[in-house]
Amino acid sequence: MRYLSIALSKGRLADAAVEMLEKLGIDCSEYKAGSRKLIFTDESSKIKFFLVKPADVPTYVEYGAADMGIVGKDTLLEEGRNLYEVLDLGFAACRMVVAGPAELAGKLDSLNNKRVATKYPRIAREYFEHKRRESIEVIKLNGSVELAPLVGLSEVIVDLVESGRTLKENGLVVLDTIADISARLVVNRVSAKMESERINRIADGLRKQLEDKRSGDTSR
Repeated sequence: MRYLSIALSKGRLADAAVEMLEKLGIDCSEYKAGSRKLIFTDESSKIKFFLVKPADVPTYVEYGAADMGIVGKDTLLEEGRNLYEVLDLGFAACRMVVAGPAELAGKLDSLNNKRVATKYPRIAREYFEHKRRESIEVIKLNGSVELAPLVGLSEVIVDLVESGRTLKENGLVVLDTIADISARLVVNRVSAKMESERINRIADGLRKQLEDKRSGDTSR
């Protein structure tokens, strides 16, 4: 039997994903031992999982180097890869928003020349040009995008917001929400057919964990 491979986003997402995978009986002890290896195997289940940068997870899955992957919805929207999004795993929840100075609240439509600073140029263009039908200039940044409106580089930003504290501390407010973001389970299109039984077993197990958690929360 061939190994079933799962690509995980390095960092907090991988930690949370491993916690869920362990509950399915997958041996993740190699990962939890703090090794610097990038590939970990569970010989008994014939499952291999490996760590990659979040932005690379959809690429590994689309090209079949990984049968499955766990990655944030923000990355899926930005990468636009050809794969199946199977399950919302619920963790790493935040929002993709348009934010800017408080004086722009309710006045987003009145801005004629919008410069938008962001780490997510594809998402920004999709939102402004296709949804709002407005032309914008996208300024791609890799660091703290909150700085851009403060120094006049852009009017607004498109970025991820969890608590909103960073925005608030920099005098910015949410002007609109583009999408709710959380970790998602994705599957390669060919693997979905060739390995449907094993993939469905994992997906169903994860789905049951989410249902149990939800029913536990509502019973309190």
